[in-house]
Amino acid sequence: MYRSFDAETFSFLSFTWHTVFYILIALLMMAIRDLAYIYRLIILTDSEISWGQAFNVIMLWEFSSAISPSVVGGTGPAIFFLYKEGISAGKSTAVVLTAIFLDEVFFVVSVPIVYFVYGTDIFPPESITIDQIIYAFYGGYLIIFFYTLFLTYALFINPHLFKSFISWVFLFPILVRWRLRARKSANQLIQTSDSIKKKPASYWVKSFIATILAWTGRYWVVNFMLIAFFADRYSISDHFLIYGRQLSMWIILLISPTPGGSGIAEFVFSDFLGDFIPNGSWYAPLAVFWRLISYYPYLIIGVIILPIWLRRVFSRNKNS
Repeated sequence: MYRSFDAETFSFLSFTWHTVFYILIALLMMAIRDLAYIYRLIILTDSEISWGQAFNVIMLWEFSSAISPSVVGGTGPAIFFLYKEGISAGKSTAVVLTAIFLDEVFFVVSVPIVYFVYGTDIFPPESITIDQIIYAFYGGYLIIFFYTLFLTYALFINPHLFKSFISWVFLFPILVRWRLRARKSANQLIQTSDSIKKKPASYWVKSFIATILAWTGRYWVVNFMLIAFFADRYSISDHFLIYGRQLSMWIILLISPTPGGSGIAEFVFSDFLGDFIPNGSWYAPLAVFWRLISYYPYLIIGVIILPIWLRRVFSRNKNS
């Protein structure tokens, strides 16, 4: 933003009632996203946790994802958060892996659909790094596709493979002292996997609808943000193309090596959505504004909730 700053950089800012209304709608999209994730977590845990517990887990999961590289995510901490809320280690692992599986299925299915509808329009049309973007997109999609196949195999076909993998990992000298506990958790995962395979269709339908709502809520933040500042500029087809651009954009962000995709997210925002922004000097502040709505709040919420949550769960365990 500093390098691209000029007199026009913030000239798009005009906080009318129209602007405020659509910014509030953008914030509502993030609230819908979080509520969908909370609801999905309650479904996946068979309602063994309350809405309040699910809220804490999701907020802490988002916080851990925000401070760790996107390619790593918050998987490990999420299992720990669920375990401390009273879910067994094996079931916590299965719930988190199932949630990740649903997210990956969303991408594996939806990306080909938008590619079929819009073709190469889902890539930035005039990017100077278009070749690198396309390679990163296809590479990221293949990683997600094969990871989804692995999760499908581990959860639904052969969970014993996961147990063998855990046993091998905990042969390392630094981890060997926890090997028996890890094998016990793997055995619990196998038992939970058996129960997952027996779940009714409604379990999967509700979980996947919640997944679609969560990701759609996140993506429509950008749509409403653009409407807020550039009213009456976009048609319905433009909004679905913006949605498709964000799908391809997130394929790249999901394999980002930086915490929460920081730096890369702001760059690809300008690159992928630049042709929907009237003035090039507005790219950087709009990218930062987008992150202020969709990323930074989780850092603040996590910092507030984490010490309170840690004090609660460890004092409870100490008393018991």
